[in-house]
Amino acid sequence: MRPLFRTLLPLALSALILAPQPADARQMQCAARERVLDVLQDRLDQTVRARGLAGQTVMELFVGTDSGDWTLTVTLPNGMTCLLANGQGFTATDDMLAARGAPV
Repeated sequence: MRPLFRTLLPLALSALILAPQPADARQMQCAARERVLDVLQDRLDQTVRARGLAGQTVMELFVGTDSGDWTLTVTLPNGMTCLLANGQGFTATDDMLAARGAPV
C-alpha cells in the first residue's frame, strides 16, 4: 500500500494545485463529511485506500470493494468534504516509479 500511496498522492496533490480553484465551495459538490462517507461507504461500497495532507485539508482516495470505481475527495478545515473526481477501472499496483535518472 505504501508504494501506491507514494505514487498517487503526489499526482493527486499536483492536480489539486494546478486545478482552477472555485470562488467558494458551493460551486463544488460538498457536504458534511458524515453525509459523504455514508454515500461512499454504504451506498457505493467504497473504502479509503489512500490519504494525505495538503496544508489543513485532507485528501482521500476511496475505491469500490469489487467494482473498481473510485472517488477522490478533499475535506476542508470546516468539516466539509468535497468530491474532486471519480471514475472507473481503478487498479492497485505495487510498482514504484523509477527513480529520476535510473535506467528503465
